[in-house]
Amino acid sequence: MQKGIRKKDLLGIENLSRDEIITILDTAVSMKEILTRSIKKVPTLRGKTIGFMFFEPSTRTQASFELAAKRLSADSVNVSSKSSSIQKGETILDTLKNIDAMAIDAFVIRHSSSGIVNFLAQHTEASVINAGDGMHEHPTQALLDIFTMREVFGKIKGLKVLIAGDVLHSRVARSNIIGLKKLGAQVTLFGPPTLVPPSFESIGASVIYDKNRAIKDKDIIMGLRIQRERISESFYPSEREYRKFFSIGKQELSRVKKGAIVMHPGPVNWGVELDFNVIRNNKNVILNQVTNGVAVRMSVLYHFIKVES
Repeated sequence: MQKGIRKKDLLGIENLSRDEIITILDTAVSMKEILTRSIKKVPTLRGKTIGFMFFEPSTRTQASFELAAKRLSADSVNVSSKSSSIQKGETILDTLKNIDAMAIDAFVIRHSSSGIVNFLAQHTEASVINAGDGMHEHPTQALLDIFTMREVFGKIKGLKVLIAGDVLHSRVARSNIIGLKKLGAQVTLFGPPTLVPPSFESIGASVIYDKNRAIKDKDIIMGLRIQRERISESFYPSEREYRKFFSIGKQELSRVKKGAIVMHPGPVNWGVELDFNVIRNNKNVILNQVTNGVAVRMSVLYHFIKVES
């Protein structure tokens, strides 16, 4: 662990101080510079081994972490539920302990069960980084989102952020709300009452159900994926109704303040939470988030893997 980060694990934004968040973001600026070089690799983590344990489907997060490890010259081993002995009845704890016995320096874990990353971190001396656990947290996604906001606006304090969509089931929303509040931003939530309950006000966010009021004066509009399976669970009647009352599109973007940006953690259900015209809109920084994800995860690996000086 480097100076400025005194923790073994990154389990959530809730566990980071304001200064620790800023340290990770500042380091990510230097890491992003590495990605612009002709040779996009440094020896920082040479000799270190990272275990990637992804038990949920992932494209951006897993690829981003794997690239971050390669850019820092770390070795890696991949474990998934389909390729591991979990298929034969082995517990996830046994899987972790067996991989840990191979002299692993850090684990990056993604799982559908909230809190399991915290549990596993108690059973290894290696660093554990949460790559998303259930509906709990997704700290590196929030860090890259905040990094992107700071890159555009030069600050976080005082920014007005709207998070729209399925907040109830979103670990991304929870991590962003906590991180943005720690850095002094104002967070508003918008969506169907069934997916954006008033209880989120208890962690410092405002809840608004009127679209025009929600987007007014916002610097950032962040869409969240609407999980199509939620329709059958009666969280809202249909995609058509959702598009009519809650989708962000051309009409809404014409009314946002000058300089506002549109974000989304992905994958995007185009035509549902965001209209197709957002793809071509210059307010869209969604691919910037993907690029910044590698730099931020390089910073996280750098700060949470022990490196002998």
